Amino acid sequence: MAVNGHKDWPIEKLEDVCSQITDGKHGDCEDEPNSGFYFLSCKDVANGKLNYDGARQITETDFLESHRRTKLAASDILITNSGTIGRMAIAPDIDLTHRTTFQKSVAILKPDMSRVDSNFLYYCIQADIRRLSDFGSGTAQKNLLLRDLRAFEVRVPPLPIQRRIAGILSAYDELIENSQRRIKILESMARALYREWFVHFRFPGHENVPLVPSSMGQIPQGWEVKAVEQFGKVITGKTPSKANADFYGYDVPFVKTPDMHGNMFILGTSESLSTAGSDSQSNKTLPAGTICVSCIGTIGVVSITTRECQTNQQINAVILCNEASREFLFLRFQDSKQALENLGANGATMGNVNKSKFETMEFVSPPPTLLTDYHRLAQPLFAEILALQRQTQNLRRTRDLLLPRLLSGQIDVESLDRA
Repeated sequence: MAVNGHKDWPIEKLEDVCSQITDGKHGDCEDEPNSGFYFLSCKDVANGKLNYDGARQITETDFLESHRRTKLAASDILITNSGTIGRMAIAPDIDLTHRTTFQKSVAILKPDMSRVDSNFLYYCIQADIRRLSDFGSGTAQKNLLLRDLRAFEVRVPPLPIQRRIAGILSAYDELIENSQRRIKILESMARALYREWFVHFRFPGHENVPLVPSSMGQIPQGWEVKAVEQFGKVITGKTPSKANADFYGYDVPFVKTPDMHGNMFILGTSESLSTAGSDSQSNKTLPAGTICVSCIGTIGVVSITTRECQTNQQINAVILCNEASREFLFLRFQDSKQALENLGANGATMGNVNKSKFETMEFVSPPPTLLTDYHRLAQPLFAEILALQRQTQNLRRTRDLLLPRLLSGQIDVESLDRA
């Protein structure tokens, strides 16, 4: 396979531009919560970052033993090398980096800074990640061997050009990160008000509203316990026959649980139906603004549709009868992840909240006037989140279009500098 890069740039093996390429500990460690020493796996590497939320913490003794192998330092490049090959991150220059080690499912590359810029090498590998993953072997689970990673070839321009390319691409990543930070702030604002009003019952005028008994405990007078089906029509998705190739195309987004992960709004899907496929089960079509909840396997992922679409059978969706309930119900579902998982537990390997269980699931609901008041405050926050999600999507697309062109030399970075 061809190596990306300008024809005048030399081809180098990764082992020639890195001082060390290794992987994490081949064996387990003893857990010690709150030790401050982290033992990350491939699931903790995603979107260019190391994710410490819920990450394992281990004893200092086990950390020191594993750290002798990994020696993680700022600017090291991490690549998942087992299962899902090719998720990447760069170790940040923070104290936590020096208290982090890895399981064997993560490879650690230490760039030789005299030969290659760390950020450039990260983007260079990322641009060619499909070719790298093709080196993975194994049937049940793909694994990328260290010898193949070390032998992987990239084109390496002079350091000044590397730094210019990395600077251009990093600027896009910084804009994306800023948008994601703003999204988190807006989400926390909407959630804080939701919890104040609907969890702690400190809504405007609450001082004059007594609590009364209900099937779900004490609730404010005038509130009620409502089933999900009272908020709107519940639709359980379905997958059109895979035997009919004409059912699949580019016309109607087909939502699956991975399309919902990490996003309040569903902007893109990995698969789409043709008009014929959608028409074959038109009763499964969802309008924009529908709330989708994953209910088989990974239970409790919640997202909102942004255009007409259909889903597979792992998702239950609520087409709302009152638009003002959207923000409240979205957050209510997010808060009910554990309750949903309990509903889906049936002794089988994979949890399943069927349509009947989902429809009859109950929530404490405020009066319509309070619901409308919350909608007026929260809807602009949700709208701004949607705008930022779209902006982030566009930035990623632009960056991903630029990436191969910069690395191939199609775009002359020196002429960009002069411009």
